[in-house]
Amino acid sequence: MTIFEAAILGIVQGLTEFLPISSSAHLRIVPVLAGWSDPGAAFTAIVQIGTLAAVLIYFYNDIKTIVTATLQGIGAGRPFENQEARMGWMIAAGTVPIVVFGLLFKDQIETSLRSLYWISAALIILALFLSLAEWIMRRRQQKGIEQESMQDIGWKEALLIGLAQCLALIPGSSRSGVTITAGLFLNLSRETAARFSFLLSLPAVLAAGVYQLYATWDELMASSAELVNLAVATLMAGIVGYASIAFLITFLKRHSTGIFITYRIMLAVVILVMLQAGLLPPK
Repeated sequence: MTIFEAAILGIVQGLTEFLPISSSAHLRIVPVLAGWSDPGAAFTAIVQIGTLAAVLIYFYNDIKTIVTATLQGIGAGRPFENQEARMGWMIAAGTVPIVVFGLLFKDQIETSLRSLYWISAALIILALFLSLAEWIMRRRQQKGIEQESMQDIGWKEALLIGLAQCLALIPGSSRSGVTITAGLFLNLSRETAARFSFLLSLPAVLAAGVYQLYATWDELMASSAELVNLAVATLMAGIVGYASIAFLITFLKRHSTGIFITYRIMLAVVILVMLQAGLLPPK
């Protein structure tokens, strides 16, 4: 991998990590179309640390409030005293499912599930579910049912969205896509679903990145070029990721996710056509 390739993949990661269009799918497709080698699941996990930094910076005040309230609640012997303290515990509980499933299906995630056929299927299936969630939301609005905000999120929402996050382990599904979709089904507003999605992703992304750094540490230290490439990709992912978060939060305040639904289906169709024409290798 050259520095140029690393920079492009970092930009792709940052641009697609937070939009519900799947960063893992694009990190599989872009190298294939460009004639580069597959960067692999480990590269993706480590570069996600850059997008993790983007979330930490963008939601600094929210994170500070949640962490402070959680620690104060523990110190006072009242861990669930207020919504902010409960939010900390709910995020922790909502992270458990993806950690468990990530460890159980680690080999499949890094090998067979990276097939472009799997990715195409995931792109289409989630687009259909997201479309259904949008339809249900419109029906609720017609009936005058008020949408829920961050203050309304409880254990049910946190755990169900946490379970939905497990589907993000399948390349092509999209972490933000599955969690935002679950949030819409649970009557969260689009903006609230996106905000909680990003906050929920913090522990899982950090754990995956640290684990992959540990697992590949000797290999990274043996090649200064690889280390530089990862650093460049991670930096670009962080910068572009911050801009992506700001864009999506603002966009969802006034618009539906329709444009992302259309994009997912079109991308899947293009991939399938190219696979059938022999223009893309499935693995």
